Order: sequence, then C-alpha cells, then structure tokens
Amino acid sequence: MEIESLEKYLLSLKGAQGCYPFGPEAYVFKVMGKMFALTAIHNGIPSITLKCLPADGDFLVNEFASIIPGYHMNKQHWITIALTGELSESMLQDLADKSYNLVVSKLTRVNKEALSAL
Repeated sequence: MEIESLEKYLLSLKGAQGCYPFGPEAYVFKVMGKMFALTAIHNGIPSITLKCLPADGDFLVNEFASIIPGYHMNKQHWITIALTGELSESMLQDLADKSYNLVVSKLTRVNKEALSAL
C-alpha cells in the first residue's frame, strides 16, 4: 500500500485530521486532538506509527520483520510499520482502525459525544 493511499484512508475516519506538529517530516493524524497515527519516511522507506495494546504490539513485532516498536514513541503502546509490502492493504487498514478505536475509547464523554455528532 502506498503511503498516500494510507494517509487518505486515515483522513477518511470520522473526525480525523492531519497536521505537522513535529515539522514537515512527520504527518500526524488526530481524532478530537488525540494522536492515533503518524506517517513518515525513515531511511528512504515510508512508514506508519500506530497505537496498539501492549500484547498486540509484542505479537506483531515478533511476527513481522517490517514492524518494530514505535519509533520515537512509547514502545509499549506504539508500533512502527515499514511500508515494504509485507503487510496487505487490508491488514494495514485494520491496524489503523484499531489504533483509531483505541484512542476514541479513551476520549472523554464530552469528546465522544462531539465526535458522534460529526
């Protein structure tokens, strides 16, 4: 999956917005002001960083060569995936959905209500 297609998918999620708070190299995706994904290019390879449950992150890091603990992130709660073609488009979208839903589940009641009103 191309990074541009993945970014378009991330922006299609309800309430998702993109910004560059860390400079032009890292495109951050947020829902209700909370980060759920980040795309960047590391050593010439496009990548995406996603939030995940610690057990899921451990499994994925051990299972796939293209997945490492979150680059410059809390390595217990984030994974970075090199977009080398090892993971299918549907798997990348599923992991992005899980990241998004994990962040949404932690929103305050007020923010959850505001999101559902969008």
